Amino acid sequence: VTGTINNRIGFITLDRAKALNALSLDMIRSLAQLLRDWQHDDDVVAVVIRASTERAFCAGGDIRFFYQVGTARPAGGSALLEDFFTEEYALNHLIHHYSKPYIAFMDGIVMGGGMGVSQGGPQTRMRIVTDKTAMAMPEVHIGLFPDVGGSYFLSRTPGRLGDWLALTGQTINAADALYAGLADVALPSSSLPELLSTLESQPLASGADVMALIRAYATPYVAEFNPENSMLARNRAAIDRHFAHGSMPAIVASLESDDGEFSQKTLASLNRGSPLLLCVTLEQLRRGAGMTVAECLRMERTMVRHSFEGKEVLEGIRARVIEKDNAPQWSPATLNEVDTEQVAQFFSPVWPAYAHPLRELQAGQD
Repeated sequence: VTGTINNRIGFITLDRAKALNALSLDMIRSLAQLLRDWQHDDDVVAVVIRASTERAFCAGGDIRFFYQVGTARPAGGSALLEDFFTEEYALNHLIHHYSKPYIAFMDGIVMGGGMGVSQGGPQTRMRIVTDKTAMAMPEVHIGLFPDVGGSYFLSRTPGRLGDWLALTGQTINAADALYAGLADVALPSSSLPELLSTLESQPLASGADVMALIRAYATPYVAEFNPENSMLARNRAAIDRHFAHGSMPAIVASLESDDGEFSQKTLASLNRGSPLLLCVTLEQLRRGAGMTVAECLRMERTMVRHSFEGKEVLEGIRARVIEKDNAPQWSPATLNEVDTEQVAQFFSPVWPAYAHPLRELQAGQD
């Protein structure tokens, strides 16, 4: 991660291209330090976060690191795993409540942790997507759940779009992201260098000026990225109908009764996920819909501790990323074998409230 101030804008560049900018603990710490330094620096009116490669803005957290630490015996690296999630979620909270415009160039792959460092709060965020954007929250495919504040931002998408995104792990494009409220403006990827050059050179008196300039750049491309023509818009009625059900078996049964191509593809995507984590994720989003960002992140921090105490996430990473046999041995193996106690365990307190690692996060806190 590099940080420079140019033309009163703080520019952050994620520069771990070989790993598609997957977040390491060092990167998280560097990001947090830069943002805290610039938060109260009068010479910085806005922050831009971008990547050094067109392939990916950020492909998520470093799951190879999760596997390495999670399978270590003796488990001496567990403290690093604990630190990773505590500090990552604190960073997500800082970004959500950032007091200056926070502009994310979501070009290329944006998944998992990449969503956490780009979603931000509605008062100050500017989320730019492009024709190369490939956005997803695919955690259920590795036996995890959509964290980094997913409880909050996915549960607040229109209708049941957040449920569909979280439970299928499907990848969406720029128009889909706009339709789901997970992006603000869209531009061709080829126009980003010119926009960045303008941001670095044109006199800008305030953060509002920065935001206005970006919106003006995006205006000619509104028709090109029309959210009403998106895949999500076309299938919105089916998504809302099937995912309105209160349990995973009911959602699956609803989809099975629909022989449409979209519903059958959705079923196939659900079948890639861990049955247990599908049920946990559905419960997570239902709870998150009524929580603040801080409450969601505290809940997720508890859930991630329970996740690594179990075997699903390590088995999922083994199958999808390490050995790449794509044959995870999920336990339970089917949705019908998942019981309510197994799901509830993910939400049971790990720490007393006064000792929770994210106890100091508050609504509106910077």
